[in-house]
Amino acid sequence: MLAHDIVKFETSKPSGYMIFLHGILGTRANWRSIARRFAKARPEWGAILVDLREHGDSLGQPPPHTLKATAADILELEQALSLPVRGALGHSFGGKVALEWLAIRDGGAEIWLIDSSPGSKATEQRSSVTAAVLTILEGLEKDWPSREAFVQSVVEAGQPEAIAQWLAMNLTRNQDGSRSFGPDLSAIRSLIEDYAKADLWPMVESPPAGSTIHAVIAGRSAMFSRADQSRMEALAQRDPHVFVHVFEDSGHWVHIDATDELVALLTSAAGERR
Repeated sequence: MLAHDIVKFETSKPSGYMIFLHGILGTRANWRSIARRFAKARPEWGAILVDLREHGDSLGQPPPHTLKATAADILELEQALSLPVRGALGHSFGGKVALEWLAIRDGGAEIWLIDSSPGSKATEQRSSVTAAVLTILEGLEKDWPSREAFVQSVVEAGQPEAIAQWLAMNLTRNQDGSRSFGPDLSAIRSLIEDYAKADLWPMVESPPAGSTIHAVIAGRSAMFSRADQSRMEALAQRDPHVFVHVFEDSGHWVHIDATDELVALLTSAAGERR
């Protein structure tokens, strides 16, 4: 079963839970502070923070490493926890996982796509920032004497220190005290390639009954093309269960660039139709 944490406000007994799904090379810790603020502001909701397959503490998952397999992992976790899950929030790769999960579970849910376009991206495998980082990781040593040595190697390879520190969250400690990068990079590459090919517009345009779709678009990100944004906005105009929220001054890392604004949006809108 996937590594996960359950977050709720003190002694509250939530009537619904939101699953939080990170992006490629992220971990469940990326969304911990936002999940805590979400649960505190809306104690009728709890949060389930998940490490997706071959990320964080969910290492060693069997292939195939695909979106569908990742969604099946989430469904297995949902069923094992036996909690009233009513929604899923996914950033980037995690957004498409949320849509795939919606397609295979029983009943509708509230879906939040955090700068996660549902369409296919033919160039994503080669040109995205994540793909570039993966290529760097594939060219580095397998082990480092310390976390600091890993960070320095990534910075020397051309990435900002903030990215290097974020990647360092994936390090595991070996018996001799050295560090290794936990995720299987070949599995990560398979996930990126499947994510790039997947076209999940049909799920956004015809979701299961009882579903709502919130698309949060970062104005300074290239994740949504102009055509994709126009398509989503047109859908929202004709479907009362689809919403578009544009954060003009945010880059792709919305939960970092616009933390307060995102929390305000989640706590004011999440659950309003339940």
